[in-house]
Amino acid sequence: MPDYQTIEHDVLVIGAGGAGLRAAIEASAAGVSVGLVCKSLLGKAHTVMAEGGIAAALGNVDDRDNWKVHFADTMRGGQYVNQWRMAELHAKEAPDRVRELEAWGAVFDRTKDGRILQRNFGGHRYPRLAHVGDRTGLEMIRTLQDHGIHQGIEVYMEHTVLALLKEGERVVGAFSYERERGRFKIFRAKAIVLATGGLGRAYKITSNSWESTGDGLSLAYEAGAELIDMEFVQFHPTGMIWPPSVMGILVTEGVRGEGGILTNKDGKRFMFESIPENYRAQTADNEEEGWRYCQGDKNARRPPELLTRDHVARCIVREIKEGRGSPHGGVYLDIAWIKQKLSNSAEHIKKKLPSMYHQFKQLADIDITEQPMEVGPTTHYAMGGIHVHPDTQMSRIPGLFAAGECAAGINGANRLGGNSLSDIVVFGKRAGEYAAKFAKENQFGGIDSDQIDRAAAEAVAPFERAAGENPYTVQRDLQEAMQELVGIVRIEQEMVTALEKLKGFWERANRAGVTGHREFNPGWHTALDLKPLLTISEAITRAALERKESRGAQFRDDCPEKDDRFSKRNTMIFKAADGSMQIRWEPLPEMPDYLKQVIEEMK
Repeated sequence: MPDYQTIEHDVLVIGAGGAGLRAAIEASAAGVSVGLVCKSLLGKAHTVMAEGGIAAALGNVDDRDNWKVHFADTMRGGQYVNQWRMAELHAKEAPDRVRELEAWGAVFDRTKDGRILQRNFGGHRYPRLAHVGDRTGLEMIRTLQDHGIHQGIEVYMEHTVLALLKEGERVVGAFSYERERGRFKIFRAKAIVLATGGLGRAYKITSNSWESTGDGLSLAYEAGAELIDMEFVQFHPTGMIWPPSVMGILVTEGVRGEGGILTNKDGKRFMFESIPENYRAQTADNEEEGWRYCQGDKNARRPPELLTRDHVARCIVREIKEGRGSPHGGVYLDIAWIKQKLSNSAEHIKKKLPSMYHQFKQLADIDITEQPMEVGPTTHYAMGGIHVHPDTQMSRIPGLFAAGECAAGINGANRLGGNSLSDIVVFGKRAGEYAAKFAKENQFGGIDSDQIDRAAAEAVAPFERAAGENPYTVQRDLQEAMQELVGIVRIEQEMVTALEKLKGFWERANRAGVTGHREFNPGWHTALDLKPLLTISEAITRAALERKESRGAQFRDDCPEKDDRFSKRNTMIFKAADGSMQIRWEPLPEMPDYLKQVIEEMK
């Protein structure tokens, strides 16, 4: 075997966001050796960009809230193609995970009597999101890191994993490179947890950071694990579209939770015209009642701007397509209008939404206390990902676990805002717990030098093609094609065209070349990112073609209605023996009667 540095840990966690940190903490607490690999610097994980809050039925603001309501909201938001067991565990365990964060030092906003404050969010029946202003994800990462560094976890920053290593069917290690120096490293592990986040960088306009290239999904797929629900990509309704300096940056749902409204170019509040029948009883049909709801009136119905993200995003697209959009192809999100309601509106907004205020003032010279923001849908979150066991978070590859956004099942066809932050701590904990258990029950496996040689040869191949394709150009063309052909509104012919283009992108990626050497070479890093980006782009497109209906985040203009044929099954992507990507339908497990009763009661 080549003389690469080899490091051993009982449990290797790949990804240092909320899910990875929580998994590492739990595994370390079980008494095993833990290594934590992160693509960027510790503390730079995409979790810090989560703003609005963490969803948990604490019942601090409205005591009618409980796990059953949270479960029913999550299932309804996911259009009932969620893995019901994950949704149940999430709703039941989220309050304990929030209290745990508080015990570890998280400084949440408070009610007048000192309890954790909770705010309204889209799709949640009651105020449910525990928050720290609009910096909740940042506070979570700070808390988890501060707690985790005392657990004896070894951290390997700026390392990218290129391949998982297997012995037979079981995963036994990972092959990686240091981003700074370009040197290869081998990690041996008895169990591996993937917590690599999302895939937004497959699209041109995204709220995701540069790390979000679908690495974990691609690694699992190449190792033989299955991916489910890949057609369900969430386009957050409100990403900044103007000015260009802030294009794609998320405007938290908390803006709408605090009273922000959506208007078209004519100043009309268009969401009142588009309230779905199944949400009509809970949704205000006038401005005054919606405002009272945002001010905490328990008897008021929520404003239509707080409907589920997929619905709000489609309403915005409709306004734009029908010629009522803003000058730069979006609509307006206005929190400044509350000056009509509050004499101290500017101070109120700065207190409730401090990051939003400072961010857009500094980056775009927009004062959100005085002027509306120009927003439109931005690629935000992947409901699809690695298929895992609901209780243990282990994939069908022995020893390979996944948690957070790169795992799938809890959200179904559409994620409710705030559920992502509780998802990462609920299932991060479970992944770490069961990975440690697996590690204690198994020995280190053998490392196959042939696998190492293949991974190393593939990694350095771009240097042998110095005159080849520019990897940045391939990435840009891929992002534009996915944005145009497999975006928020889809039709069959456009997606067939996308598959043809993807074949061409694969060929171009295999010709991509870089100059220079392996140290400090971002061109090389971009070339290596093309494989996971192309893999997950193909998976999204094939799954979206297969689901010939509109459900949640999947909107087919040529199949605009739900179809009962697709209501009790998930798309399942897997790698065939010949190396091709294949798809089949996976039946949803039957929901037990006690949970069916919960959903009926909550209606």
